[in-house]
Amino acid sequence: MPHLLSRVLPRRAARAAKSSRERTWKHLPPLLRLLILTQLAFNVGFFAVLPFLAEHLGTAIGMAGWTVGLVLGLRTFSQQGLFVVGGWLVDRYGVRPLVLTGCGLRIAGFGWLGFAEATWSVIGAVLLIGFAAALFSPAVESEAARQAVLWEEAGHGSRTRVLALFSAAGQAGAFVGPLLGGLLLAVDFRTACLAGAAVFVLVLAGHARLMPQHIPGRVRTREGGGARLVLRNRRFLALCCAYGAYLLAYNQLYLALPDEVERATGSQTPLSWLFALSSLLVVCAQLPVTRWAGDRLDLRRSMAAGLLLIAGGFTVVAAALPADRTGLVGLLPAAGYVVLLTLGQMLVVPAARAWVPDLAEDGRLGLYTGALSSVSGLIVLVGSSATGALLDLGLPPAVPWLALAAVPALAVALIPPPTDAVRAARQP
Repeated sequence: MPHLLSRVLPRRAARAAKSSRERTWKHLPPLLRLLILTQLAFNVGFFAVLPFLAEHLGTAIGMAGWTVGLVLGLRTFSQQGLFVVGGWLVDRYGVRPLVLTGCGLRIAGFGWLGFAEATWSVIGAVLLIGFAAALFSPAVESEAARQAVLWEEAGHGSRTRVLALFSAAGQAGAFVGPLLGGLLLAVDFRTACLAGAAVFVLVLAGHARLMPQHIPGRVRTREGGGARLVLRNRRFLALCCAYGAYLLAYNQLYLALPDEVERATGSQTPLSWLFALSSLLVVCAQLPVTRWAGDRLDLRRSMAAGLLLIAGGFTVVAAALPADRTGLVGLLPAAGYVVLLTLGQMLVVPAARAWVPDLAEDGRLGLYTGALSSVSGLIVLVGSSATGALLDLGLPPAVPWLALAAVPALAVALIPPPTDAVRAARQP
């Protein structure tokens, strides 16, 4: 695997990516730097705890498998499902109150989870952890998108480059967090929870000191009717459906991919290497990929290219399955899927986030940012249930992967045509 990583991420490309990140970072205003570092810290604290929650609930507490699944599902719902509520609150009360409140709730939730033993107590803790993210994540993401647009309008470059750096910071946190959590688990799960809480204490203190009381140019809305605006905005809903197809494909890292890795190697141990490969690709290659796409593609074409790459990843596995190869050779199609999925992600995510400000009404960016996550999350919920049923039908192994390949491929037709503002959102 180290040889594979060295081929995928050669030293020259890594140096170029670092140089690109440094050039972009140097020109960013302090508020954007704070938001990007916040995304990094959020994911370090989150992934230091949550990847180890299922094993803790099943072994240390002794919960049944269905109860563990319920707890994990409730956490996801309390976060993704309520993003739209958090976004609405951001538009109404501003970024600073939502970030500070969310960090406070996340600290309380991690502390509670570390000491929770009864089922009701665990559920309460994970609901609090999820709701905290539903408050601070739409605040940080919507303000990062707004500041990226201002950065672009000031002539510094494409907004997608800023949002690519935002995504790379999140992936860096997702890579470091489990490593930190794994070290802390040598003590116990409670220590990992308290360390995660400590990260959010630092974020809370940093934002209390550095986040402006009033962000210039940000419009707050006191009017209702936000849900009706979203539901009437067909272009935005089409974007949500296309983005939901990407998220459904990404979710197969946790659903279809483990089955394929188990088939090829008889173990799920290689999964950690494949997840590390995905994170390292984003950290090292996100900005170069975004720069390349900005020179050649508008946001619609960038999303379309990303979805087609993702479809290609599923097709690679489907084409290799009839040979039924095992061992390292049998694992190569899964690695190809991860690489193509991640390359597609690097095109789709910054483009979708950059598009939202052009589709949202004035003063509603938080609502639309939250709605993007909530609507696409609902698509993933329904689609994942269908995927699970498809995998259990006993069909030829290639059939589910071909069906999954069709989802992002067909979603290309759902991407709305670009507005004039979107056409202009390109690398100069």
